[in-house]
Amino acid sequence: MLDNVSINAVIKIAKDTGKAIMQIYNQDFDIEYKDDKSPLTLADKTAHLLIIQGLKKLPVDYPILSEEGKNIPYEIRKNWRYFWLIDPLDGTKEFIKNRDEFSINIALIHQGKPVLGVVYAPALDECYWAKQGAGAFKDGVKLPLKTQKSTKTYKIIASRSHLSDETKTFIKAIKTNREKKLITIGSSLKICLVATGEADIYPRLSSTMEWDTAAAHVIVLEAGKEILQFNNKKPIIYNKENLLNPWFVVNLEAS
Repeated sequence: MLDNVSINAVIKIAKDTGKAIMQIYNQDFDIEYKDDKSPLTLADKTAHLLIIQGLKKLPVDYPILSEEGKNIPYEIRKNWRYFWLIDPLDGTKEFIKNRDEFSINIALIHQGKPVLGVVYAPALDECYWAKQGAGAFKDGVKLPLKTQKSTKTYKIIASRSHLSDETKTFIKAIKTNREKKLITIGSSLKICLVATGEADIYPRLSSTMEWDTAAAHVIVLEAGKEILQFNNKKPIIYNKENLLNPWFVVNLEAS
């Protein structure tokens, strides 16, 4: 079934959506707040609609679960073999603050595992993608990038907006012979930077949802790395009854 999905078609959906939300980014826009107090903009709503419209035009008819359309009962979801899991605008807080570190995330999930993912950062015009068994890429270049690994610095990437005390404690306890360097950015680009090799590790000891990680998860997997649960070092899985992710670390074995 995965062979029936064109990664190029999904990339086009992400890039077309990116063009639309950049028009909003470059003008004044209103901000609403959801029940959980998280922000919502016209860009979130526009991206949600455009991605759904694009996915429904594909030759495969898979269900869609989106952050902006997440109220689908588990009794229905649990029977899905394949489904699209999307975050139309990951990093809304960065978007509002006029920082360029936001992304469009589109993932295909098969029986709890991400098997295809596209992460597009329209303000940076950077596109990451991967398909199970076919490798991971950034703008057409295979990952991990052939960057010279630093022998002096150990690059730890963390959330700009959600750097918890537990994450700070984890970072402090990391044992390495190299000098620790903390890099903070927004959205799923944190996972992508581990996939490229530009960061060594990404600990996330605070809450995320499944749509926050799914697209970048397959990218990091195809780049030869893993996202493991903090408490038991097992892979994180998708389409759980509770869509909240456990705490996790990307590239936990890095040293």
